[in-house]
Amino acid sequence: MKYIGVDFGDSRVGIASSDLGGVIASAVCVLKVTGISDAVKKVADKALELGGQCFVVGLPKTSFGTEEYRVERTKRFAAELETASGLPVEFYDERFTTSEALRYLSEGGVYGGKRKKVLDAVAAQIILQSYIDSRPKG
Repeated sequence: MKYIGVDFGDSRVGIASSDLGGVIASAVCVLKVTGISDAVKKVADKALELGGQCFVVGLPKTSFGTEEYRVERTKRFAAELETASGLPVEFYDERFTTSEALRYLSEGGVYGGKRKKVLDAVAAQIILQSYIDSRPKG
């Protein structure tokens, strides 16, 4: 199964993709978007281009695990994405993925404008790889 990882944001959406076996996630790109409808179209188009079979969307819970405004917005985006693409959507808790992505990029010597260009894609990769690793093996 080829998964497409999504780190949804109001102005940028990070995209990651797994291999065909659904084992390894890789950062793909960051899409600039202007709202949910634009994000849905661009993400659905990118998934089609990549041959995606299922979306894994990061769910932005608070550090305490509660769901607030951002979760509602993300669920709305996911529902519209599922309808538009015809592909199933799974959710994965994305708490601390951005800070983890920042740490990875800092350790790799990526700063400033270069970091901003890839941060959301790396966060999507972390979300997707964490989802893959959490699934039962076999």
